[in-house]
Amino acid sequence: MLETRGLTAFYGDFQALYGIDALLAAGETVAIIGANGAGKSTFLKAIAGLLPSPPDAVRLDGVAIGGLAPAKVTRLGISLVPEGRKLFPSLTVEENLLIGTYGRAPGGHWNLARVYALFPVLAERRHAPSTALSGGQQQMAAIGRALMANPRILLCDEISLGLAPIVIRDIYNTVPAIKAEGASVLLVEQDIVQAMAVADRVYCFQEGRVSLAGRPSELTREQIHTAYFGT
Repeated sequence: MLETRGLTAFYGDFQALYGIDALLAAGETVAIIGANGAGKSTFLKAIAGLLPSPPDAVRLDGVAIGGLAPAKVTRLGISLVPEGRKLFPSLTVEENLLIGTYGRAPGGHWNLARVYALFPVLAERRHAPSTALSGGQQQMAAIGRALMANPRILLCDEISLGLAPIVIRDIYNTVPAIKAEGASVLLVEQDIVQAMAVADRVYCFQEGRVSLAGRPSELTREQIHTAYFGT
């Protein structure tokens, strides 16, 4: 469904990605792992249109979408849960969720009622400012906002970062429900154990390149260590 072919990305003169080839099939969860600075978040930003990329380098259902503006990418069914949550501090929880409906196509499974059913604590705090939420609740709100666009593909950037293990477990327990409504999931995750537990396939990045790819059951600890650290 989603494919990158020789994807490159730059920050000014600095090249962050060097020819990334990757696939996400319908109904899959694919994890991107790697050390800090490996290019994982850059990869998601390039897919989401936040960084320029060659048109043919990103394809959705065989159609070139590389370099499209983020709003157009969202309308095509790709939503990003950004690293750091990026909620609007001046808005309530519900207002933040409703931002996710901007520009979306009519119809689809996800609406306020269903997001609140997925994350009941957000219903309880719906009128509170987003700054009053705990870190885990803010992450739930960020995921809920992305779901409000009714995506076919959910891009998740470091959704476990800085959270307690029990909160991480609760958030990842919602992934099957999200996939059951037709979304495929592409997630960046530094927690290798968590990534291997939820992913159908894994790509390891090292210095902007794919250093390892495969199904978790097929990869050894030694292979992952070498791909992750290069030693």
